[in-house]
This record gives sequence, structure tokens and C-alpha cells, in this order.
Amino acid sequence: MPILAEGLPRKTADPFDYGSGNINPTGAADPGLVYDIDPRDYNKFFGCTIVRRTNVSCDATMLPAYHLNLPSIAVSELRRPVTVWRTVTNVGEADSVYHAEVQSPAGVMMEVEPTVLVFNTTDRVHSFKVKLAPMWRLQGDYTFGSITWRKDQKTVRIPVAARMTIQDFYADVA
Repeated sequence: MPILAEGLPRKTADPFDYGSGNINPTGAADPGLVYDIDPRDYNKFFGCTIVRRTNVSCDATMLPAYHLNLPSIAVSELRRPVTVWRTVTNVGEADSVYHAEVQSPAGVMMEVEPTVLVFNTTDRVHSFKVKLAPMWRLQGDYTFGSITWRKDQKTVRIPVAARMTIQDFYADVA
């Protein structure tokens, strides 16, 4: 039987309801790759100026949240092709090669470049780009996929959510 989401109306659970995976304490102690983010990146995103802890001023930004280097990608209005960058740091074995496995969200063409990340003692940080493009012109709901970086038995997975849209719904902007 499928997992049902809490609340009303009852519906089949999706990744927003149950998260991106299982908790694995052993895997968390040796993750292989991490998606580092500096707190100042949040300041750039939110347009914040911090003078003192009590004097913080933030301006609205037009920058979509998917530009933050988070271990997930969510594009809420996929009307035309979008390119998203992610940067990973190898915190595992120095000489490591990870291969990308792409599971595209339904109705979305997703490409990852490069598909192979080669790490060594001098190259511990690599960036990759993810291109997302709607396959159809329709107003849809979120669909889900993932990008998994594999090295032998180690896997590093990030969820991808995309919602194709043609126009804004009044309820979304009111």
C-alpha cells in the first residue's frame, strides 16, 4: 500500500511529505561529498545587511532560492529551461571518482554536466551544472526526481522537485 500523507484531504505521500531518504548515522559520519554553504551566501540571497545582532536589515531579492548551494533542487515555476549550479566538497578518500546517475522528474528533461567528478589531493571541490527543461507546455503539479553521485558502494543523493507552469494562479500570487 502507498504511504498516505497526514492531513486533509488524504493523498498519497510525496517527497515533500516524507523527506529525501532514511536516516543513516554511519553514512552521516562518512558522507563522501558535502554541499558546503557559507552563512554569507544566505545574506546575499536575502539581501541582508548585519550591522550588529540587533540591527539587521533585509531587502527582498529577485534571486530564486534554487541558486543557494543546498543538497536539493526545487524549481517552482519551470516555464523555460533553467540552469542550476551546485558545488560539492570531497570529505572522503582523497583519490575518488563519482559518477552521476540522473532520475529526471516526470515531464522534465534533466541533464548533469559533467557526469563524472574526479577528486584528488589538490582538487577537493568541484562544481556541476544541472539543466532542467519542461518537455511539455502545461500547467502541472510538482514532479520528483534525483541526482545520485556514486563511487563504489558510496552514494550521495539529492532530491529534485520541479513544477511546470504556463501562468501564475491567482491563489499563488494573491
